[in-house]
Formats: sequence, C-alpha cells, structure tokens
Amino acid sequence: MAVYLLLMILLSIGNAELLVTAVNRVHSRPLPAVVLREIRHLHDLLIPLFPSWLIVVVGWFGPGVLRHPVPVLETWSRLPLMVQVWFGCCTLGCGGFVWSVLRYWLTRTPPHQVTLQSEVEDVAQSLGFVPRGEGPFQSMTKLPFNECFQVEWTTRTLRLPRLPSALDGLTILQVSDLHFIGTIDRPWFEHIFERASRLEADLIVCTGDILDGAQFADWLPTTLGRLHAPLGCYFILGNHDWHLEPQPIREAVTALGWRDVSSTVQMLDIAGGRLAIGGSERPWMGRQPDFRPLPADAFRLLLSHSPDNFQWARRERIDLMLSGHNHGGQVRLPGIGPVYSPSAHGCRYSGGLYWSDPTLMFVNRGLSGRHPLRIGARPEVTRLILKRS
Repeated sequence: MAVYLLLMILLSIGNAELLVTAVNRVHSRPLPAVVLREIRHLHDLLIPLFPSWLIVVVGWFGPGVLRHPVPVLETWSRLPLMVQVWFGCCTLGCGGFVWSVLRYWLTRTPPHQVTLQSEVEDVAQSLGFVPRGEGPFQSMTKLPFNECFQVEWTTRTLRLPRLPSALDGLTILQVSDLHFIGTIDRPWFEHIFERASRLEADLIVCTGDILDGAQFADWLPTTLGRLHAPLGCYFILGNHDWHLEPQPIREAVTALGWRDVSSTVQMLDIAGGRLAIGGSERPWMGRQPDFRPLPADAFRLLLSHSPDNFQWARRERIDLMLSGHNHGGQVRLPGIGPVYSPSAHGCRYSGGLYWSDPTLMFVNRGLSGRHPLRIGARPEVTRLILKRS
C-alpha cells in the first residue's frame, strides 16, 4: 500500500505541474480576461480533484489498489488506455517539477551585480494602520505570512560592458506593476511614492500594469505624479492596462509629465554619451521598438513589461532590459521557489537579474497585484546604479 500511496503522490505532483505549466503559458498570451479567468477556475478545480479521484476511483474502487495491492504492472494493464496516457504525462510532469526545482537551486546572480543594498519597510507600521481598502480578495491580505503591506527598497550596482564613460554612475529608479484595484488602499501607495520621490535618480521608469480599474486613475497625481528626475520619467503599459482601455491611461500618465516610449525609441545625449530608451508592450500592444538605425556606440535600454521579450532583446543587442509582470512569482515556497509566473518560460524569469550575452535583464517584483498575496516575494522599488566594466 505504501508504494501505491507514494505513486499517487508523485502522479498528483506531476498532474499539478502540468496544469500550472499550462496556466503560466496561457497567461503569457493576449487573451481576453474572461477566458483567462475561466481557465484559472478550471485549474483550481482540477488540481485537488485529481488526487481525490486517484484515491476513490483507483485506490478504493476500480483496481482497488489500496484495498487489494497487486503488482504495479498488473494494475497498469487493467487501467483504461486514456488513463494510462495521462499517467504517463503526469510522470513527465513530475520530472519537469524536479527540473524546475533544481534550476531554482542552481540559479546564481550574474557577476554584473557588484553590490546589493536592501531595506524592508513595513508600510502598515510606518502609517500606523493597515491600509486595507474595499477592493476584491481582501481575505488574502489577512493570511498568515502575507507580506503584501511591506516593501523592499533595493539599490543594485551593475557593471555593464558597453556603458559609455559619460554615463558611468547613471542612476535609474524603477517602479512596476502598481495594480491600482482598491484592495491595498491609496495611503499605502502614496507613502511609497513620497519616499521614492526623495531618492536620487537621474531617470525614472515604470514598466507597466498601472491600473486594474479605470476609477483609480485619480490616484495617479499623488503617486506617479510625485516622481521627477533630471533626465525625465519614462513609462510603458502592461497587460492589465490592455484589459482596460489603454489610451486614457496613457493620456493620464503623460499629463503628469511622463514620456510614453511604447513601440518607439527616444535618444538622449548626456554629456556626449548616447542613451537610447525603447519600450515594448508586446505581445499585447504595439510593435517592437526599432533600435537598428542607432549609432553603434549608443547604450540601449529597453523597457519591456514582459520578460518574455528577452530573446528578442538579445537579437537586437540590447544592453539593459528592465521588466516586471511576473511579480517574483508572488509566492516562493521554501526549497521549491516560485510556482506561478505568467510567462512562456514559466518561473525561469520570475524576478531578479539574468544575463545572456549581450543583454542584462532585471525583472522587478512590482508593487502590487490583482491578488494581494506575497510570501517570500515582497513588493519592490529598485534603484540601479550603472558602472563601466
């Protein structure tokens, strides 16, 4: 019986891995919100249903292996063909789960990061109250170990091989994935942006997913509107903005003095050093920015909401790519790492630094999310200091 229980556990893990893999990949595509929601509901149903079905149908009735254990091969031959096929898929899924955990353990920060400074702030404690609003999924904010009301302030010093000498020491402040939906209330965001406005930065970028409800556009002046930088503030939108009506969001952010770089490239001349800033909202909106006509010595900075544009960025010889979207997985299980990440690569680029010659990519965990659950992947505001190699 113990052998069959172990096999059922492994098959259940493999089944869950296949369903999670499918959900992650589907959520990387430009599908209507209602379709994504129904797929997620199906996923939520099938994950607990499968082990229950194993115990009841296979374990107790049918072959009844938990009541009358027989050799595994004999039991396998008595199963319907479709069940055998799915069990084979679950076996592969279990192997995929092991591989993803090993990859998580073996992933190392690229040597381009030379220093990392980090401070965790409990914003609820700073405010003196829990800034819980009236938005959806409020119950999640009350779960044990939830860090959704905290924020991690990080400063990373990065060495980049093609950084012009005139740009040595350039500082970039990145915010991402604000997800104004009302569950985490306005004072929480206003506190963060007031503190962010006091940080030294040459330029500021926002990498998308600003609103989850059009009615929250009036939060923008006291949040993004607080930020200003000598070289300007630049933004793109994300898939949650696309699910709304994106044009009014663009106009509202642009009215605050931010520059929209979606599908375009803007060139800055900084003391003789050229900095090209492009933006990609693919696969949801627009087209990829065209870096091809730029001078060879221009430093190429790409704002891309999705990290899935990493390989495209490599082909375009982007020097630094800044992304969001994946929220660090939102939940990182001890010893296993992140499980959910809306990416064609699953959790491979859930958050942090990644290098593949010639591109260094940083994936910001963002400030919030439609579902206010953060365990082991706190909200994040990041300041990057660029140095010459």
